[in-house]
Formats: sequence, C-alpha cells, structure tokens
Amino acid sequence: MKLSTHLLVYPFPTSGHIIPLLDLTDLLLRRGLTITVIISPANLPLLDPLLSSHPSSLHKLLFSDPEITPFPDPLIAKVLSTQKLFDPIVKWFRSHPSPPVAILSDFFLGWTTELASHLGIRRVVFSTSGVLSFSILQTLWEDVEEINADNGDQRDEKLSISFPEIPNSPEFPRWQLLPVSCNFKKGEPNYESFRNGMLGNMNSWGIVYNTFEDLESVYIDHMKKQMGHDRVWAVGPLLPNEHSLLSTMTRGGSGIVPPNDLLKWLDKKPDDSVVYICFGSQTTLTEKQMSALTCALELTNVNFILCAKGINSAFLDGFEDQVNGRGFVVKGWAPQLVILRHRAVGSFVSHCGWNSTLEGVAAGVMMLTWPMGADQYVDVKLLIDELGVAKRVCEGGPKSVPDSVELARLLDESLSGDIPERVKVKELSKAASEAVKKGTSIKNLDTFVKLLFEL
Repeated sequence: MKLSTHLLVYPFPTSGHIIPLLDLTDLLLRRGLTITVIISPANLPLLDPLLSSHPSSLHKLLFSDPEITPFPDPLIAKVLSTQKLFDPIVKWFRSHPSPPVAILSDFFLGWTTELASHLGIRRVVFSTSGVLSFSILQTLWEDVEEINADNGDQRDEKLSISFPEIPNSPEFPRWQLLPVSCNFKKGEPNYESFRNGMLGNMNSWGIVYNTFEDLESVYIDHMKKQMGHDRVWAVGPLLPNEHSLLSTMTRGGSGIVPPNDLLKWLDKKPDDSVVYICFGSQTTLTEKQMSALTCALELTNVNFILCAKGINSAFLDGFEDQVNGRGFVVKGWAPQLVILRHRAVGSFVSHCGWNSTLEGVAAGVMMLTWPMGADQYVDVKLLIDELGVAKRVCEGGPKSVPDSVELARLLDESLSGDIPERVKVKELSKAASEAVKKGTSIKNLDTFVKLLFEL
C-alpha cells in the first residue's frame, strides 16, 4: 500500500452534509490515505478537530463560498455557485506535486463527475441521504419531464407519484417529494445544469452511502444493478465511537448550554424515561406548532429535553416554570449524539433527516416522526412501513400542527417498554453496531480503501 495515495474530499457546504463526510474522512485517514478537504473559512471550525488529530496526512484547501446568483430555488442556486470553483480546483490540481487519484464529493455536487474526467481521475459519490431516498431522487431527475407531464398541477395534494422500478414500489403524494424536481422547467439553463449534475452521479466510478445492510439491503442491491457494477459501498452509520465522549460533545459545534449540565440532569433520570425532541439544524417550529408541542408536554408526565431555537424566550421561560424540572429546554444547538446515547433517553421526536435517523437508530431509541421536507418523508416511510421502529406524530410544513392530546398520548406510549417499535429499534441498533465493528460496513470500507490504493 502506498501511504501517499491522495484523495480530494469535497462536501456540500452545509453542516448536515459536512459532518458525516468528515466522519468518513477520519476513517479513511486512519487507513493510511492522504486527504485534502475543500472547505470555506466559515465551515473551517467543523474541520479543525480533525486537522488537529491528523496533522501530517490531512490538509485543507480553503475557498470562500462563491457568491450565489439569485434563483427561485435556493438549493439550485447554491449548487450552481459551487461550480465557480471548477477552474480554481483545476489550477490547484495542476500545481500539486502529488495530486489526488480520486475526488470523493457530495451527491449534490454532481458536476464534479465532469471535473474528475477533466483531471483524468476517478469521482466517487458520497450520499448524505439513504439509498432509498437516493434512488427516488435519481429516478425523479431521470424521468422529470414525463413525471411532470403526467401529474399536471403540482398544487393538487391528491396527486401521487409511484416508483414501480424501485423495490417495494414506493409511492408518495407529490407534495412530499423534492420541490425542485416538481418545478423543473425544460430548457431553463439553471434547471438543466442541476439536472445534468444529478444524472452525472450515475456515471461516477462508485458511490459511498452512509447506511448499513440491515437497514437498506434491498435498495443497496437495486443500486448495484442500476450502476452496473459492485462499486456501491454501505459504510455506515458514520458516527464517532461511543467511547469518544469529547468528539461527540463537540460534533457539529458548540451550544449555549454546557454539555455537562445536560449530562448531570440526565444522570438523575431513570432508564428510558426521557423523550428527546429536536428538529435538526435547518428547521424552526412556528409559534402554533411549538404551542401545540408544549401543551402536549404539559399533559404528560414524561421527562424531556426540548431543543427550541428561534422561539420567543419569554414563552419558553414560562413553560419551563410550569413543568417543574421534568424538562430541560435548550435554546439552540445541543450535543445530540451524547443525549441519544444516554441510558435515560428512550424516544426521539424528530424531523427524520437522515443524520438524525441514523443517530436515533444507532442509539436504539424509538422514533416519533414529524417530517417537514427534503428526504424526510422517504425516511419516515422506511422507518415506519418497512422497519417498524417509529410512529407518526405529525407531517408537513409550517401549517401542520399536531393535536396536543394525541401527541401527549404518543409521548407517554413511546416510553412504554413493551411496544413493538421499541423492541425492533433495539435489535436494529445491535445490527448497526455489529456492521461498523466487524460486519458489512467495515468490510465495505476496507474494500473501498483497497481500491483507492490500487488507483
């Protein structure tokens, strides 16, 4: 093996995409690769802990986030802005004494397939979504014109789209699928450019997924057939070791509440007696939604941790007084992995983004689902309809408000030891741990690294 084998890593510049790719980067560095990560100064704090751990083999390639040209869809606008780095990356590559043999880049950065071809190296896709979600997204972009023609007015909530070519023939109301594909305008340069990038993922040398066989085996097999080869690697869940308390404390940033205060509070609670409630880094509940949620919490006897960013502080202060120490309110970022892995936490109210989904499953806590957009509805379908490890509490955007009485009942029930969902998620948690310690995920990772060295 050549210790100098060099890999270029390019995450999509948002924390939810950067963090899991850096978790993978850590594992690759430990296997002897030299890695350069493309990152902006604003996101550099996410990389700094890794730079300290691997000072000789990890390097940063700093580029300021390119200016975003206004466009109706913010995702497309952000992706297109990254394409402005094509020439600067080429210039860096040409001047490097030992340039990378491959580029490992986020699935939103499909244009890097063309970049890799231009440089004469391999491109590997990294998917921050699950394989089912990735399969649906690729099908949407392949058939976007036909789908939009067949379904007419996307505002009709009764319309649904089915995917008979994907295992289990998933079907979704159109409003639950990625809006950007439903808004596609043929011939419009920005839409066409984004679509070409997404289709470019399927022309890549390989795909790495943050998932594991017991979670999505049928979809992994499907993707291998779609790609026409076996260079499809499920290497997840990509999470810091459960014994690495320091790394899990600081993963994703620093919060307002000292982590030790949270741990001291949790240490006083019985096993499986706490509901953790968090909706990720991008979502903020409306006042009506938060009011319904806090009302439900007042109707229960459960202990809870509530992450509530962007909500009126006076409202939350009054709520904390009413729950008399049963609840811990975090007004901002919280160390989610540390919380989920604590023995006292038994269930998780989540928007079901893929990172949170994996963290909940790996920790063995039952999920109460409240999807609001992106790939979250697909994740919920997997968790509830196929795996049986979760229950729905609400779904939809800002106008969707849960019934407080029913939500209170579900919160109480989620901590009951004998319900099937709790039993099944603990079994899946064991499978996740086995996969990354000595099972399929670690074997897939080692195979991937071996092939990189052979390049």
